[in-house]
This record gives sequence, structure tokens and C-alpha cells, in this order.
Amino acid sequence: MTIDWIHFTPWASLAGGVLIGVASALFILLNGRILGISGILGGLLPPKSGDAGWRVTFLLGMAAAPLVFAWLAPVGFLQAPRIEASNVVLIVAGLLVGLGTRYGSGCTSGHGVCGLSRLSPRSLVATLTFMGAGFLTVYVLRHVI
Repeated sequence: MTIDWIHFTPWASLAGGVLIGVASALFILLNGRILGISGILGGLLPPKSGDAGWRVTFLLGMAAAPLVFAWLAPVGFLQAPRIEASNVVLIVAGLLVGLGTRYGSGCTSGHGVCGLSRLSPRSLVATLTFMGAGFLTVYVLRHVI
């Protein structure tokens, strides 16, 4: 195995992980809720009265954050990721992820970050399943097909 040193980003990854962890901790401390993106989005379908505002604001903030960062960051600081898949493949992948989060009763942010930090056995099983399926998918797509 070789490391792609040009795209190896340990410091940016560490900073992102710290930000996600701090945000998750603050969210549960201040709101008493788990910071699981699929749960936040799923709570809008159907929306409960008085509960939709913070959910929509949170999701809009998630969508706006990269745009604001790109606007504030120095020119050339970040490169857009190169996605080598068709739009159809991306749509199918997104639908499969959505289906998986429904079956798993949450997503990687809810189970992997919040659930594991609470020592939830259910979250450990869900995270191992998510990660195992991801590893297997990459292996099959890169080495078998």
C-alpha cells in the first residue's frame, strides 16, 4: 500500500474532526439533542409544529458553510474535489445512503460521533456496519469490477 502524499491531509482532517466533535458536544449540551444529520432532516418529514425552524436553519447553515469558507479562504487554498462518477451513479448512491440511514436508525454523524461517544452498543454495531459496507464497496468497485 502506498500513501498519496499529494492528497494526504492529516491536519485538515484533524481540524475537521475536532470541529465536528466540538459541535456535537455543544449541540447535545445546549439542546439535549443528538447531532445526527439524517435525524435532523428526517424530522422535517413530516414537520412537527414549532420544530421545523431550527432544523431548516441548521441544514441551510450546513449548505452555506462551504460557500462562505470558499469566499473567505485565500485563492487556491482549497481545490474542488474531483468526482469520477456520473450524475446517475451519484443519485443512486445518495438514495442508497438515505435508505441505509433509515434501516440503521441514523447516520454516521449520529452513530459514529455522538453514539460512540456515549458508549452506545447499538451505535458501535451501526458504525461497524457502515464502515464495513463502505470498505467492501470500495474494494469491489476498485478491484473486482
